[in-house]
Amino acid sequence: MTTSGDETTAERPPASKPAKKPAKKHRPLWQETLLLVVIAIVVAVLLKTFFVQAFYIPSPSMVPGLVKNDRIMVEKPSYWFDGTPQRGDVVVFEDPGDWLPAEEAGPPGPVTTGLSKIGLYPAGGHLVKRVIGVAGDTIVCCDSEGRISVNGQPLDEDDYVNQPTTSPCRGPEGPGDCDWTAGPVPDGNIFVMGDNRYHSADSSYHLCSPDDTACVPGDEFVDEDLVVGRVAAVMWPRGHAGWLHRPATFADVPDGG
Repeated sequence: MTTSGDETTAERPPASKPAKKPAKKHRPLWQETLLLVVIAIVVAVLLKTFFVQAFYIPSPSMVPGLVKNDRIMVEKPSYWFDGTPQRGDVVVFEDPGDWLPAEEAGPPGPVTTGLSKIGLYPAGGHLVKRVIGVAGDTIVCCDSEGRISVNGQPLDEDDYVNQPTTSPCRGPEGPGDCDWTAGPVPDGNIFVMGDNRYHSADSSYHLCSPDDTACVPGDEFVDEDLVVGRVAAVMWPRGHAGWLHRPATFADVPDGG
């Protein structure tokens, strides 16, 4: 201890340096890569299950709006809880069992099939059509102008059906082509049609004609439980990408029976 006048100063030992923390060990690159892949798969599965899912268009049945090999985005929240498909919606639904040809049943090969299961490849085994009638609706083809009517209200479909000015009516491929009636649509079901009416194996195609004894009545309707979601947009090809909207003509249709 040293003194200087009235002040006393104690000699302090030099401060000790803090101990170095051990260096944090990093995972090997292969472990980090595997972890990222697992996280990506989990996120993809959650998105596919609850929110959005990618599909591809396997046929020309929805021309001109959707063409073969388009990649589309299907959103699911619209049909959560009490939400149900509405007239005019373009929906994706599982094959009811006898609607889909074998060549359109899904993406080729085990790898693409596996990727489609977890939402990383556009899925197959489904159909894409437009909802024309919902529970209680009666659909009639066709009036003097070739228009389909729903609950007595003619539909103006020229904006989305294929070749509206050259087709004799908007109703094929049902029995009698331009002269048939479907419905009332049972509860929990929908009546769907492709926009390319002369090349779409849709609800009208599965109607029973009077002389077809092998046909199963009711096969023309699609159970709402089979509906995956509403087509919200075309994602690819870039030149054809865009959002889909419900046509205004369906707003004028009155409620069915």
